[in-house]
Amino acid sequence: MLGVVLRARTRADAPGPLSDVAGGDATPDLWIALEDDGTARITCHRSEMGQQTWTAMCQLVAEELEIPWDRVVVEQAVGDAKYGDQNTDGSRSVRQNFTRLRIAGAAMRQMLEQAAATEWGVSPRQCKGIQGEVVHTGSERKLPYGQLAAAAARLTPPTERRIQLKDPSEWRYVSKPTPSLTIPSIVRGEGTFGIDVRLPDMLHAVIARPPQVLGSVRSYDDTATRAVAGVVQTVELPTLEAPVGFKPLGGVAVIARDTWSAIRGRAELQVEWDPGPNGSYDSQTYEAELLRKVREPGRARRARGDTMAALESAHQRVSAEYYVPHLAHSTMEPPAATARWDGDRVECWACTQNPQAARRTVAEVCGVPEAQVTVHVTWLGGGFGRKSKQDFVAEAALLAREVGKPVKVTWTREDELRHGYYHTVSAQRLEGALDDAGKCTAFLHRTVFPPIASTFQAGASEPGWGDLRLGASDTPFAVPNLLLETGEAEAHVRIGWLRSVANIYHAFAVQSFVAELAHAAGRDPKDMLLELIGPPRRVDPRREGAEYDNYGSSMETHPVDTGRLRTVTEMVAELADWGRPLPEGHGLGIAAHRSFTSYVATVVEVAMVDERLTIPAVWSVMDAGTVVNTDHALSQLEGGTLFGLSNALYGEITARDGAVVQDNFPRWRVMRMGESPPRMEVRLVLSGAPPGGVGEPPTPPAAPALANAIFAATGTRVRRLPVFGADRRDRLGGDR
Repeated sequence: MLGVVLRARTRADAPGPLSDVAGGDATPDLWIALEDDGTARITCHRSEMGQQTWTAMCQLVAEELEIPWDRVVVEQAVGDAKYGDQNTDGSRSVRQNFTRLRIAGAAMRQMLEQAAATEWGVSPRQCKGIQGEVVHTGSERKLPYGQLAAAAARLTPPTERRIQLKDPSEWRYVSKPTPSLTIPSIVRGEGTFGIDVRLPDMLHAVIARPPQVLGSVRSYDDTATRAVAGVVQTVELPTLEAPVGFKPLGGVAVIARDTWSAIRGRAELQVEWDPGPNGSYDSQTYEAELLRKVREPGRARRARGDTMAALESAHQRVSAEYYVPHLAHSTMEPPAATARWDGDRVECWACTQNPQAARRTVAEVCGVPEAQVTVHVTWLGGGFGRKSKQDFVAEAALLAREVGKPVKVTWTREDELRHGYYHTVSAQRLEGALDDAGKCTAFLHRTVFPPIASTFQAGASEPGWGDLRLGASDTPFAVPNLLLETGEAEAHVRIGWLRSVANIYHAFAVQSFVAELAHAAGRDPKDMLLELIGPPRRVDPRREGAEYDNYGSSMETHPVDTGRLRTVTEMVAELADWGRPLPEGHGLGIAAHRSFTSYVATVVEVAMVDERLTIPAVWSVMDAGTVVNTDHALSQLEGGTLFGLSNALYGEITARDGAVVQDNFPRWRVMRMGESPPRMEVRLVLSGAPPGGVGEPPTPPAAPALANAIFAATGTRVRRLPVFGADRRDRLGGDR
């Protein structure tokens, strides 16, 4: 630091603290340090994994601080409760920080204006911070921020009620395509990812983990391993006990002077495993079991009218069952963490989405107070939810303490696929009642899947409201009779959240079934979807027996607004020229979904030539309310849609004898560049609504829009994902 930090009042200093703002503490020196040359060092407390959160968080501060963009330098926060929630998950970074970071910037600007007013002997109302300078409106005198920092540091920050935020018409950065703070460094190779960390005297580790969750080591022989050049030693890790949480899986670590030697040493390790309680898990058998369960009446979780009576008396009763398999995150950079002990204190460097959870996990696993754990956050080569689980950080801490030197733990691609936290498997049954005019009068949704709670509560088998609020309990359809039911299912792998979480399988089933209802009624799928969405109104699932936390946002500021869902549906249909004549073998599919308080509609065009499927074009429209960076939001809309299409086409994790079969990209297919749509059009609905999520909402509509397009083109109904299963078929045939 070349200058001073502006010191702000703490919570106890005076009434009306800045921490009164929604989202947590907004005192300016928590977020901003001003150097004497006018550079603003802005702390980002969320993790950067390609979604441009560094840029977005700095835009919010810089907007109100009135600092030139080329004077902004971003610094990554360590894990610390003083920042509030640091979990970069759930599409919440902008939603939770939109107001308080702007207040922090505005508070510092007003302190600089006060310092200038004192210097000139004028009223602060005559002083205005503009692009790194305070300007006196009467005389046009100017003082750079850097020259005012020392005087401003002696002032008390204004209370929230005295802070005047900019009108949106004055915004320079917010809702503008502001240049990225990370991309220039990424292309120059200047950033540090988890895998890049280097410490003096550091050793490297890879781990042979039990093939089955809750499996253990019966015995092992490391004679051949220790004979590999570069291998230093082996370490047996503690056996995992339920609930699995974020604890390490156990196994045997190979410690070496470089990663390649550790990998070669692990290949020579002879281990006899005890498979534990999940040794008989077979995903194919389990699929049949889930489909049997979903045909049985379940526990009612939301109810309107008398759905079962309406189904019984329907002019036409339509039913369908849907299945979505386990999915893996498959981040570009697999997990990596480095740890170093100094007495009873441990310092970690990790590509983590949640450094506070990493501190807690390391403290728990290593048996030390959380205050003695420091977690530094590197860049993440993708996250998608995997890197908010901290088992890999705890592994590094345990091994560093055991060997007495810094240790980096590297997960290979095989490790990431075989030992992850998987998106849960699900089966769903939907039934609808149609009257003689083809109008839906009753809608039954029954869903069965191992819940995320199973990771944290041994034996948990019933979906919680946190699972159901993701596309099931919040179905916004305007039907007189609606019923949501759930069944129980036991988990046999570690279940975790993956980009969009339960919205993936719930949206696939619901939006696919809308198209099935349309076909049964002889109607256009887009028209049926709009009719089910109904007129613009606010929907509150709590009035019909559901518990609903609305993604952590209030129902008043972020209501379930069917008008916004209608708008994106109508816009994407117009963008795709829905209803136009199509070449033979082509078909259009449409889907729309609300998640993370944002609204996305997608149209997919497919072409079937000689039974080979291609995707010529995709259109997506998103209403995420107030968007901080329009360029990056459009990129997320593209990327999230492609993520959804890739999983829908190929994504499937299977298990045999409790062990995951897939090990690398030959057996875990992702969409390749040549398979991606050559035409992809994306649009934002810009509005004054509060910010919604951006990273996850684009994914859920992709799979059902694709499935509906395949039916329109071929007459083949896709009810099981992926379209091309684990046997890598690239042709279609028969109902799936």
